[in-house]
Amino acid sequence: MAVDPLIELRDVNKYYGELHVLQDIDLTVHRGEVVVVIGPSGSGKSTLCRTINRLETIESGTITLDGRPLPEEGRALAGLRTEVGMVFQSFNLFAHKTVLQNVSLAPVKVRRRKVQEADRRSRELLDRVGLAGQADKYPAQLSGGQQQRVAIARALAMDPKALLFDEPTSALDPEMINEVLEVMRRLAEDGMTMVVVTHEMGFARSAANRVVFMDGGRIVEDRTPEDFFNRPESERAKDFLSKILKH
Repeated sequence: MAVDPLIELRDVNKYYGELHVLQDIDLTVHRGEVVVVIGPSGSGKSTLCRTINRLETIESGTITLDGRPLPEEGRALAGLRTEVGMVFQSFNLFAHKTVLQNVSLAPVKVRRRKVQEADRRSRELLDRVGLAGQADKYPAQLSGGQQQRVAIARALAMDPKALLFDEPTSALDPEMINEVLEVMRRLAEDGMTMVVVTHEMGFARSAANRVVFMDGGRIVEDRTPEDFFNRPESERAKDFLSKILKH
């Protein structure tokens, strides 16, 4: 993998009132890399993910995307969000629009693509996530796993440089989790740059280039999956793994 930093966080700090939720965070994600962020609840994982496309502002430090600092607001910020797609825990689809319309909306409105062209591309993406036959349905007619796959197709429709996933399977029934993770695994194999906050350790082991373990607002470990799962260095990581890997 070429050493080509796409996302860089340097000395990033974030507070909610008195609570110091991100403490001196340094993180580099290279192009084509899959970085999985894990850790106990309240460790700052989701906040970290949300700072990368400025859904959360930071108090200090710098975040750059493709060598450029994140814009503050306005049109430049909207432009940033087209380059960094986000998939949330809740699918955030428009209930009154069809699956196809959900995927095509942003390319038409933001990228100014012609509707026909956007729809053609959207159908390709729906096929890619295994939902070619669902284009004319409404979100309520789909399972949670299918809705989340539509959300992934929608994020891909903007041709982003990177995708952020904030616990994309935590709202799903257990039998639906794998269908979403499988789509994410294929994206990883295709070279999509991804930052994934998840509790799914199997995905972290099999799809990640690096595992970032957070605790108390800090990055405690940042290593290959093999090293992290087999040879954790910190007591905090050993304790975390002993609790989750027993089940």
